[in-house]
Amino acid sequence: MIRYILTFICAFCTYLVLTAGSGDIWLWSAFEIVAGGIIALVVSAASAKWFCSGDDYRMAHPLRWVLLGLYLCIPFFLELIRANIDVAIRIITGKISPGIVKVNPGIKSGFGQLLFANSITLTPGTLTLESNEKTGDFYIHMLAVPSEMVKQKTADAAGLFSFFKIHEWVRRIAE
Repeated sequence: MIRYILTFICAFCTYLVLTAGSGDIWLWSAFEIVAGGIIALVVSAASAKWFCSGDDYRMAHPLRWVLLGLYLCIPFFLELIRANIDVAIRIITGKISPGIVKVNPGIKSGFGQLLFANSITLTPGTLTLESNEKTGDFYIHMLAVPSEMVKQKTADAAGLFSFFKIHEWVRRIAE
């Protein structure tokens, strides 16, 4: 039952954030609040099984959502900009050395692995090809594999990103 309540709260809050600023009651109209409640009920009934899998509700803590927002706005965004510039330069100059590297960032939780894999895939020049949930290994295709990574059997996760240690941010958020 708690997973449905948590999913309802998250869906309702997301709806309210997306529709803010158009109403009579503080930031919303009465119709929007009722519609948001109905939509959140439908969403929670349909997706609570996947949204809150298992008995681990650690992502329901508001501080983790604040950390997630902070992560997306600062470290991830800056790495995304850097990667776009890097890919543009590599395309213009033609200096690429593509390859597949194996990385184990030490992330255990399913949500953490999902967040890490998506952070890699959304960054230009890299793509998560496969992840092993049990061992925590990720196989990543890179547009330019650094020479020190080529020599390693399992590459260091810190070498994937230039400015921030993304795997440590993900661990802070999800574990």
